[in-house]
Amino acid sequence: MDVVCSHIRKVYPDGKEALSDVTFTLQTGLFGLLGPNGAGKTTLMEILTLLLEPTSGQLVVDGVDSRRDPMAIRRRLGYLPQFFGFFPELTAREFLEYLGVLRGLRGREKRGMVQDLIEKVRLTHVQNKRLKTFSGGMLRRVGIAQAMLGNPSLIIVDEPTAGLDPEERVNVRNLLFELGQERIVILSTHIVKDIEETCSRMALLLHGRICFDGTPTAFVSAAKGETWEFYGEPEEVELFRNQAGLVSVREDPQGVCFRIVAPTPPRPDAVRVRPNLEDAYVRFLQKEGAAA
Repeated sequence: MDVVCSHIRKVYPDGKEALSDVTFTLQTGLFGLLGPNGAGKTTLMEILTLLLEPTSGQLVVDGVDSRRDPMAIRRRLGYLPQFFGFFPELTAREFLEYLGVLRGLRGREKRGMVQDLIEKVRLTHVQNKRLKTFSGGMLRRVGIAQAMLGNPSLIIVDEPTAGLDPEERVNVRNLLFELGQERIVILSTHIVKDIEETCSRMALLLHGRICFDGTPTAFVSAAKGETWEFYGEPEEVELFRNQAGLVSVREDPQGVCFRIVAPTPPRPDAVRVRPNLEDAYVRFLQKEGAAA
């Protein structure tokens, strides 16, 4: 199976261009879509899930054009939106069985698939508890299970780890990694760590355009030689807070450590360090901002 986006453009009635010439081809694996708020990620997700039609361009899923046969694509599609609605009085099993009926599942097939999914997302011990008692992470796992109903070959998840504690974030990442071994999974997020830990391929969306498409390793290499650390005084935090290229500030036994992405050393005592995905992300945002 493959997903082909060709020259997708979206212009809203007020004249705002949300997407411009978005083009990529996906095959089996976990694909990360990274970008800040307002970059166009939500618009692209709505087009990929057929909730919105592009102004121009073409979306083809497994050889099926989205304009010609949208129902055929929907049958292949599983979706977990950022704000996932549920019925709080239903148990996890009841909720998944109800959605299974909406997906066209019946009888033994429905019960068997729901049981398999409950086990897969590791909720067997709470499957008969009401959803209103679930933590945020447990609800996200229910959301992933409902996206897998009907065994879709394309799963799209939007900000799946937003608001989760570190343990649940790891659980959700591991689930998504497993899903990406045998189908296409598109992960849209502004959380850099989610992509760094799970995706074999990623794209950076800025101002409605794909600014990078490749492996996370290649993305990180763009910041090689431009990532610096140095120690300063606590009162300097305010001074550097608004500096372009500031990635992080942390305190350790040696003092307050500043991490900055810049083409030249920000201070004479700055030491060049190995970049990570977050450093490369800040570098791209910095350069795009300068260009704008």
